[in-house]
Amino acid sequence: MRIVVHGQQAFGRAVLERLLERGEDVVAVCCAPQKSGRPEDPLAELATEKDLPLHRPASWKTPEALELMKGFEADVCMMAYVLLFVPQLVLDAPRLGTFQYHPSLCPHHRGPSSINWPIAMGRTMTGLTIFWPDDGLDEGPILMQKTCAIGPDETLGDVYFGKLFPMGVDAMMESLDLVKAGVIIRHDQRLEDGSYESWFGRDQAKLDWSIPVSEIYNVIRAANPAPGAWTTLEGKKIQIYDCSRVSGSGKPGHVVDVSDEGVTIQGHGGRICVRRVRPEGTGKIQAREWAASDGVQPGTRLGT
Repeated sequence: MRIVVHGQQAFGRAVLERLLERGEDVVAVCCAPQKSGRPEDPLAELATEKDLPLHRPASWKTPEALELMKGFEADVCMMAYVLLFVPQLVLDAPRLGTFQYHPSLCPHHRGPSSINWPIAMGRTMTGLTIFWPDDGLDEGPILMQKTCAIGPDETLGDVYFGKLFPMGVDAMMESLDLVKAGVIIRHDQRLEDGSYESWFGRDQAKLDWSIPVSEIYNVIRAANPAPGAWTTLEGKKIQIYDCSRVSGSGKPGHVVDVSDEGVTIQGHGGRICVRRVRPEGTGKIQAREWAASDGVQPGTRLGT
């Protein structure tokens, strides 16, 4: 079976690696254009290393892009972590169509920050969806879904790299095997029936110390490692990463303790012990180092 791999970053590379290990006939690799000043895409690096035809159109909405996909004479296209919009005509160009990986239990949490949002909302379960995309945004018939738990202290990085990434690579191979066997499953449920959520970005990662501490903690977990939850101290931005919840009462937003363990900040109904931060203009450091360098002590108020 002739396969086109369309994707980017580490997940796209992992899917391609698995296909090559299996001896699959990968006839082309497609990924986003190289950005000036940015490291080369891991998927593009592997394609070049293996002498596979590599294509990087700036848009898939052109007649030229459609002819490119048709020219591969592929049986199926596997979309692994794709951010560029691909129109229906291009998706349908391979003989059996195109299936795509999405790291959420669609139709819930459709959109580009599908791992951040369930953590930020305090969900205890998430998963992945393999589906047949159409002209909508993360819309189309579902091929398969797999679930995984979100632990009470797990971050975005824990859930993605520890669960959804390896599960996703396996699910892509399982889906390919179903397609090759002629078992092309198209469920009646369509992904547009759920919510579409935009980026979990800087605004969503800003901490409000007046809300319940459980919600603060969820935002920190959802933004770790990216985009990084943040607060301010005297107008300077401080991103907050590794932390834990502890009990205690006091004035929300105020530092209540500084120790080798970290910097403990009061929230509404509990406290957050912060172990690692990134002050504005620097790299990540231990919270106690930040406290020593910026004069942070019990009584210091954040969010100012």
